[in-house]
Parts: sequence; structure tokens; C-alpha cells
Amino acid sequence: MIIETIFSTIDEQGLPNFAPMGVEWGDEFLTVRPYRNTHTYCNLRRHGYGVANLTENVLAYVRCGLYGEVLPCFPAKTVPGVVFEGTCSWRELKVISGDGSDQRAEFQCRVLYTGKQRDFLGFCRAAGAVIEAAILATRLTLCDPKEIEERIRYCWNIVHKTGADNEKRAMQLIDQYVRMRGSHDRG
Repeated sequence: MIIETIFSTIDEQGLPNFAPMGVEWGDEFLTVRPYRNTHTYCNLRRHGYGVANLTENVLAYVRCGLYGEVLPCFPAKTVPGVVFEGTCSWRELKVISGDGSDQRAEFQCRVLYTGKQRDFLGFCRAAGAVIEAAILATRLTLCDPKEIEERIRYCWNIVHKTGADNEKRAMQLIDQYVRMRGSHDRG
């Protein structure tokens, strides 16, 4: 089963990187499949450690995923890395093997520590729509932009009907990103 996380790693200077990442979830092991051209891939390959953060904060997914923001964080307990301050729970990981395809790596990771700040209640319908829209926005150069924009509009309808301010702000940031990328790609 793939679980959406905010995955954190550190770079060669010890600076944190946060990225939305679907990981294959397990009790003792997680599988992480980053694209090879990403900071997450480089950091996992270089250091061999990461943190899978579970949170319902969709605004954090959008801010780090589309805008590259460094989220508020605190040091991990057992690995060189950081934990997203707004996480519900997290798993600190050590890479035990790596493989994959030309485009995507596949890291098998052992869970070294599990931390918890509060219960994860899950995603409401609007939050699920924001996650889907954010993933779609990252695919603008890979898929038909018109189809992507149409699917994001559908997500907006769900957020308008069922979302709170946090989900609506996240969708506004997604729209801003799509407009910015669309004009950049056409310019």
C-alpha cells in the first residue's frame, strides 16, 4: 500500500529537504521510489537516511512539493535528519538496499525509530483533492497540460464544497504554480 508522506532528508551541508513522497508502507520496512533527478534521491544515495512524516497538513505538501520550502522542523532522534514540526507521527529510516529503473530509484529502508505527536485522523475529501491536484501540478511537463488543468478544476470543485481555509489556500497556491509554470513553459 502506498501512503502519502512528507519525506525529509538532509543534503551534504546538513540542510533539510522536504518532498511529498508516496512510500510503500510496512511495519519494519518502507520502500521509497524517488525520481533520480531529485534532491531526495541524491540525499538518500549520499547519506542513506530519511524520515517519513505523516501529516494531514495539505498546505505543507504544497509548499514543499511545488515551492521547495523548508518546513519548520526538529532533529530526528536516531538518524541524521529532521522531522517536520507539524507531523502527526514519523518513521526514521536507514537505507539497506537500492535499485530501480533508469528514471526512478527504489530504496528499501529499515525503520529504526517511530515517533508520534498526535493521532493522524486521515484526509477529509477536500484534503484528498488537494493532494491529487498537487501531484497533477508536478506532471505539467509530462502530460497534456489542458487535461491536467481540467482535472485540477475538478479538484477545486471538491475543495469549494467540502474544504476549510487550509485546503482552499493550498489550492490557490497550486493554481498560482500552474499559471507560473504554464507561462514559463510557453515563454
